[in-house]
Amino acid sequence: MSSAVEPRGWAKTALHVNGWLVYLFFYAPIVLLVLFSFSESRNVGKWGGFTLDWYQQFFDSSNARGALSNSVKIALIVTLISVILGTMAALSLERFTFRGKKVFDALLYLPIIIPDVTMAVMLLLFFGQFYDVIEAVFGIQMRKGFGSISISHIAFNISFVSVVVRARLAGMSTDLEEAAVDLYASRWKAFRYVTFPQILPGIAGGALLAMTLSLDDVVITQFVSGPGWTTLPVYVFGLIRKGVTPLINAVSVVMLLASMLLVVLSLIAQRSRRTG
Repeated sequence: MSSAVEPRGWAKTALHVNGWLVYLFFYAPIVLLVLFSFSESRNVGKWGGFTLDWYQQFFDSSNARGALSNSVKIALIVTLISVILGTMAALSLERFTFRGKKVFDALLYLPIIIPDVTMAVMLLLFFGQFYDVIEAVFGIQMRKGFGSISISHIAFNISFVSVVVRARLAGMSTDLEEAAVDLYASRWKAFRYVTFPQILPGIAGGALLAMTLSLDDVVITQFVSGPGWTTLPVYVFGLIRKGVTPLINAVSVVMLLASMLLVVLSLIAQRSRRTG
């Protein structure tokens, strides 16, 4: 039985240096972003003294608070629906055989490989035609906004959730499920007490990914949002057009903290489940 070969002294040092350089490459921009969000100077890359004015300006802005509220509402709804539909799609593809399975499998991956701009244009055309039909048939005038953004985010998040859950299902043996059925458990009880607890980490990972993608999306949201409706990433993009100030840094830090909070909550949930 061969043991792992220890690297020589110079090789070990080189590996340590390489690791620190990778960490520096990834996290130095984040540290600079947080640091300069407290700068008093209006120049983004120039330190002008410590201040909290940019954060106060962000939270005092009704437009910024509205954009943040819209992002959170859309992300929660999108995550819930995407997780349900994505998990159902993953179970269908991994556990059942049906006509058109290969076609459905291929179509499910399209939102992942299609460029954002292409998908945004397709969704823009779809909602334009769909709302015109609704108005012509039922006489109801609908406008792009909360509904169109939510449906668009669900459309591409289902694929990501399905991929994560399928990866979990692929590594699972079906022996426990078959044993539960042999012991006269119904399909629903076998899923609830055997399958679901095992795929729960994959579902949690898919939910975290879906919420993050929904909170961070700019291109598709900008195409399908109507007048008076915006999310926080689109709001940041609009600030860049007007001029780059540390206010953008402050908004970015708020988004960063929200994403980190989601990761921490996911880790806490998984840890409590293991200890429980």
